[in-house]
Amino acid sequence: MAGSRIRAMAADDAAEVLGIYQAGLDTGLASFETTAPAWAAFDAGRLPQHRWVATDDDGAVLGWAAVSPVSARPVYAGVVEHSVYVSPAARGRRVGTRLLDALISSTEAAGIWTVQAGIFPENSASLALHARAGFRTVGTRQRIGRRDGRWRDVVLLERRSPVVD
Repeated sequence: MAGSRIRAMAADDAAEVLGIYQAGLDTGLASFETTAPAWAAFDAGRLPQHRWVATDDDGAVLGWAAVSPVSARPVYAGVVEHSVYVSPAARGRRVGTRLLDALISSTEAAGIWTVQAGIFPENSASLALHARAGFRTVGTRQRIGRRDGRWRDVVLLERRSPVVD
């Protein structure tokens, strides 16, 4: 996408990042959550060295990607769960692809061997994005949680790094 760039997420991006997060949550396709957290909670739950934003020529945030550890146990130090959210106005412009590529590069450089995600089966765009990035379907967790009073399934995906041994 001409004029856009990927850069590290900064605290100054909080309002735009959380706004894009909320827009994704409002679709009902992104998460069991219905309200984006306050910045302090968002910041505390994600690893600082693996947070990326895509921006336009004017510096406006078009999307973001970040990871969270799956466990505090040392044996799982190389396993993270990630999120990728794209502004409704920027969907279909490869922003998600570029963010996911940056995320994979940074996690592999840090020795992370598995990036995983849980995606609603109805979110076909996200499933396609992840398939293109080399994620495989591990399985479907049936009726794993409720959103808006309705049981939802979640497709569990993972990408094992081909470069981290």
